[in-house]
Amino acid sequence: MPVATAGASLPIPQQTPFPTRGTYKPGELVDYVAQSGDTLPALAARFNTTVDEILEANPFIPPDATTMPPGMPMKIPIYFLALWASPFQVIPDNAFVNGPTLIGFNTSAYIESQPGWLKDYRVYASGKWRNGGEMVDFLATSYSISPRLLLAILEYQGGALTQSAPPVKKNLLGFTRQYWENPYLQLVMAANTLNNGYYGWRMGQLIEFEERSGILIRPDPWQNAASVSVQYYFSRVMAGDDYARAVSPDGLIQTYRNFFGDPWSDTTVIIPGSLQQPELRLPFQSDQTWHLTGGPHTGWGTGEPLAAVDFAPPGDTAGCFVAEEKYFATAVADGLIVRSAIDGLALDLDKDGNERTGWVIFYLHLATKQRAPVGAELKAGDLIGYPSCEGGRSTGTHVHIARKYNGEWIIADSPIPLKVSGWLVHNGVREYLGTLTKQGAVVTASEFGEYFTAISGSYP
Repeated sequence: MPVATAGASLPIPQQTPFPTRGTYKPGELVDYVAQSGDTLPALAARFNTTVDEILEANPFIPPDATTMPPGMPMKIPIYFLALWASPFQVIPDNAFVNGPTLIGFNTSAYIESQPGWLKDYRVYASGKWRNGGEMVDFLATSYSISPRLLLAILEYQGGALTQSAPPVKKNLLGFTRQYWENPYLQLVMAANTLNNGYYGWRMGQLIEFEERSGILIRPDPWQNAASVSVQYYFSRVMAGDDYARAVSPDGLIQTYRNFFGDPWSDTTVIIPGSLQQPELRLPFQSDQTWHLTGGPHTGWGTGEPLAAVDFAPPGDTAGCFVAEEKYFATAVADGLIVRSAIDGLALDLDKDGNERTGWVIFYLHLATKQRAPVGAELKAGDLIGYPSCEGGRSTGTHVHIARKYNGEWIIADSPIPLKVSGWLVHNGVREYLGTLTKQGAVVTASEFGEYFTAISGSYP
């Protein structure tokens, strides 16, 4: 349940009636307006239909379409599933990702302007002491989630912006993982859970889940990714009336509006229609052979989004070693370094100096020594750093790369496939497995660097 402002009494719960959907005949065409990031495979999964049937009903859509243009009217054949949840949309996608909408927002200054305990909070995280604003920004940047959304969650569940007394209870946000009891680690789990929900819906894989009391939730097919993410998040930490209220107009969104205004008044589009990846190279020199040691896996955290792949130089790929001087990682495209730290490097391809806009390539596990500094403008193929075990969790020396567009992680194996030097990335049966394919050649991922993981920068 939400907390009250210090000194105020708890509000009397007011349940807002949820709108509902009717029932539909098998294959009945329903109206749908494309939303940011929609793809045909995901829409087919949500409406319990097929891509072919959607294309037949909308002949103007080319079969090789990537993302649908937001606002485009469509007809979708629907096959009814019982127990669809409320069609109420909690929050737009542009208020979920750490994207263009957040440009100019100063998290620390905002927290300092509020009377809550968060402005006095300190935590040692990722090798340094951080205040409340730095903590939120660190997670917002790492997971690429809006700091406003993270603040709204901290306020809704913990009074972080309004209650001056620090929280005395453990597990502030409701996660009960052992040793993960302080507010920082609770927020880490919240951010990770939010991304699991957002990208699970984005890819059409998370079409049902249970809240903590065991009640099945099937998100409404018309929902947007951010709203499903909020539903999924609260399903992990709440049940019953508490869950229903949190995802209602009287819940988290009301807290968000109270502090940051109505997010639906901002019409910023995160993922435009027909989005295409720019040309990218393999992240090493073209005259070398490296190893594919990690197929699609999370860009940051655990679980979704499966946005990243790993490459390792010759050597003991299952151990940490110092790569020979000639085996350095390279820029996959021309760009500007806008972040360079142990927690990752961001190569900004539009060179506007902002990680929240346009195409950005995220690198992880680059050694501190000779890592390209902030402000460096690189050409494709230039040295960007040396693969290592530094930063995050690693079982061997390698470099991890992932893509973002306007702050949204772009799934590696998706209608906008990750393609490097003509090699296409494909999922495996689980995270870290998978393949790269090109002109009939197949490279299979394995952390042990067997012969079938070798990939030549000069092929063919």
